[in-house]
Amino acid sequence: MINGFEQESFYRNMIYFKYPVLLVIYLLILHGCKKQPDLPNVTTNSPADISRTFVTVGGIISNNGGLPIIEKGICWDTIKNPDLSKQYISSGEEDANFSFKITGLKPNTLYFARAFATNELGISFGNEVTFTTLPVITGTVITIQPSSVSLNTAHAGGRIMDDGDAEIIQKGVCWSITPGPGISLNPFTVNGTGTEEFTSNITGLLPGTKYYVRAYIINSAGISYGNELYFNTKISDIQDNLYNTVTIGSQVWMTENLRTTRFNDNTPIPNVKDNDPWTTLETPAYCWFANDINKSEWGALYNWFTVMTEKLCPEGWHLPADSEFKTLERYLEMADRQIDSLYWRGTDQGGRIKSTTGWKEGENGINTSGFSALPYGYRYAATGAFNDLGSVTYWWSSEHSRNYAWYRRVDGNEPGIYRHYTSKKGGKFVRCVKN
Repeated sequence: MINGFEQESFYRNMIYFKYPVLLVIYLLILHGCKKQPDLPNVTTNSPADISRTFVTVGGIISNNGGLPIIEKGICWDTIKNPDLSKQYISSGEEDANFSFKITGLKPNTLYFARAFATNELGISFGNEVTFTTLPVITGTVITIQPSSVSLNTAHAGGRIMDDGDAEIIQKGVCWSITPGPGISLNPFTVNGTGTEEFTSNITGLLPGTKYYVRAYIINSAGISYGNELYFNTKISDIQDNLYNTVTIGSQVWMTENLRTTRFNDNTPIPNVKDNDPWTTLETPAYCWFANDINKSEWGALYNWFTVMTEKLCPEGWHLPADSEFKTLERYLEMADRQIDSLYWRGTDQGGRIKSTTGWKEGENGINTSGFSALPYGYRYAATGAFNDLGSVTYWWSSEHSRNYAWYRRVDGNEPGIYRHYTSKKGGKFVRCVKN
C-alpha cells in the first residue's frame, strides 16, 4: 500500500520525467496566478472650503498598483483635464487619503481639478471635479478717530481690515455736517491705492461746527464705508486763543472757560487784582485765580458787568441765558418739575458735565456730555477773596435783577447742578454757547 507522501512523489516524478508537456502547463498556470504590477487607482474627492482665493481638494488611493506610491497630489486649471504641465501640488507621503489647500486662485472663476498618484510604472489621474471660487466683495475699513482738530482743519483716516480679495483702487475719508457722509454728495479726500493705513488732511471746515466723518475704500466690487465718527472744530477769540467745542443736543458749547483779556472789538478789559477795588466795581473787570497768570489756561474770572456788554464771547457766540442752561439740563434728563427750582436740582446731571479727572479723589464726573467742568473756584463779591479751588466751579448766566445775575454751580461732592442768583460783583467763569 502506498502512503500519501509516496503518492505525491509518484505523481511529481511522472510529471517531471515522463510527461514534460504537463510540466509546462503546470508552470504556466502558476505564472498566471501571480498579479502583475499596474498604475495606481485614485479617486478625486469633492472640493471643500471654497473661498474667493483658495479651496481644499483631496483624493483617495484605493490601490497602489502593487508598487509603492512615489508621489500624489492635485492638479488644477481653468480648462478641462488638468495635468502636471501647469498647476499642481503634491507630496511623497504614503498615506492613501490626502488633501491639499490650493491657494492663489482668482475670485469668481470656474476651475477643474483632478487627483493623481504615481508609482514606478507612471502616473494615474482620478475623476475630474469642478468648483467656482466666490466672487470679489467690497472690503472692510475702520475709520480712525479724528485728531489735530483746529478751526478749519482736522486729520482723519482709515485702517483696511479686508480688501475683499481685490486691489484697492481708491481710499480716503468723506465728511459732512449731517450723518452718513458719502463721496457722491459730500467732500472727500483721495489717499491713493493699496491696503496701507492712511491719514487724510481735512480742510475747509467751519469753526465751532460738528462734523461726521467716514473712511471709504473702493475695489472692483464697489465702495464700502467705515464706521461713522464725529468731531467738533475749535473756535477762537479776538486774541486767537483756541477753544474746544462740543454739541450737546441742539446746542454747541465751549468745553473750556473763556480766557480772553479783550472784548471782541479788541478793546482791553481791566485786570483788577486787589480785593477792595474788586468789591466796589460796577464796571467790567477780569482776573486770574489768585492773580496767578500761570492759571490762565483755567479761564479768566469776570464780573457780570463784563459779560453784560455782550462783547465778551467770540463773534457768533454769546453768554448762555438762564433758559439756555435749562435746555442743557433738560437734555441731560433733569425732571421738568426741578428745572425752575433754586439750589441743588437733578439727580446725576452734575456728574454728567464734570470732567473725569481733575477733581478730588472720588469726586470726578463721568462727563458723558463732553462739557468737561473742572473745579477752579471763584472770586467772592463781598471780600474779593479767591475761594474753593479744587472743589467748586461757577458760570455766569443772564441777568436776574438790578443787582443780581443767574449762575450755575457744580461741586465735587454733589451729583446735581446748583441754580441761583448772586451779586454781579462776583468773579465767575464764562462758557459761551453758539448763536
